[in-house]
Amino acid sequence: MSIEVGSKLEGKVTGITNFGAFVQLPTGATGLVHISEVADNYVKDINDHLKVGEMVEVKVMNVEADGKIGLSIRKAKPQPEGATTTARPQRPRPSNNRSFERAPKENFETKMAKFLKDSEENISTLKRATESKRGGRGARRG
Repeated sequence: MSIEVGSKLEGKVTGITNFGAFVQLPTGATGLVHISEVADNYVKDINDHLKVGEMVEVKVMNVEADGKIGLSIRKAKPQPEGATTTARPQRPRPSNNRSFERAPKENFETKMAKFLKDSEENISTLKRATESKRGGRGARRG
């Protein structure tokens, strides 16, 4: 019996680490179930989901040339009909037809005049605030 990518097998949890669990397959080979492949939700502590000696159904995700076997428990579970494997639901894209009216565009001169006015006000406010913090009797130093 060879291990093929995509096949579902029953295996026994032989070891648990902080990054996943090692599962011994019926062929005698051992594969790793990464912590992200244990459950559909976030897994903070793998010990809350698996115990050593427990029998689990796994799906073979990959078999590398050096013999490492990647397994998944969450993908071995049957998916409900119509469910997608993506984590985020797809939202409809907004259409290019805008039903709202846009504000009339300002010309360059109007924008520049408004910018200069705002800048002058900001600079005068800044000067007033910094000059009062310098202290002294009103005489300039230096």
